Amino acid sequence: MKSTPFKVLLAAALLSACTMAPRLGVLGIFTDQADIGDGSRPGTAAFDPAAGTYTISSSGSNMWFAEDDMHFVYRQASGDLSLAADIAFLGESKQGHRKGCLMIRQSLDKGSPMVDVAVHGDGLTAIQFRDAQGGPTKEIQSMTAKPERVRLDKIGDQVYLSVAAAGEDPHPSGASHTLHFTEPFYIGLAVSAHDNKAFETAVFSKVEAGSAWAGAASPQPEFRIITLPSGDKRVTDH
Repeated sequence: MKSTPFKVLLAAALLSACTMAPRLGVLGIFTDQADIGDGSRPGTAAFDPAAGTYTISSSGSNMWFAEDDMHFVYRQASGDLSLAADIAFLGESKQGHRKGCLMIRQSLDKGSPMVDVAVHGDGLTAIQFRDAQGGPTKEIQSMTAKPERVRLDKIGDQVYLSVAAAGEDPHPSGASHTLHFTEPFYIGLAVSAHDNKAFETAVFSKVEAGSAWAGAASPQPEFRIITLPSGDKRVTDH
């Protein structure tokens, strides 16, 4: 019986391995993407491994009230963790409240409980949260507008927002929220146009997901939180 040459066997084994292996790294540190809610057109996401950037585009009316309309790049996670990125928008827009977000989310349902940090097109930066499925969304606005970098740290049931200006390391913003997530939950990057007829794009760079930073939970006696006429809140230092 004639034996099969070694090179043929090796080539077959490599082909089989390539066929069975998952497409790792297509979305960098994340595993999938999805449109959440009722966008007027499909969102898009691309990861550039050379630049280390995620470019995400979406339509969608908002990420607010009882549901979110957005494009979401995500992975499942458990336990304490951090998620950080620089967020910048591409192109001019009339939508001052287009949003680029770092998000912790219980499910992929549009009304899911969640906590995020939303950087708006006009620079407003806030930790947003929905405590219950289909419930209202509320926010605590940061004192820092147009931050260079934002970071969420989940420690137990508490999620803390840290911000940084250019040349700084992220530091506690004074804003945080308590919400219990059942494991596993989802973490990721999200964009919403704030106008379902529009299609807005944000670039997320220097994206990091890792261990929670204990310093995020350190007391911040210099900050206090005031309630705005809208019922939402804002961090102030006086």
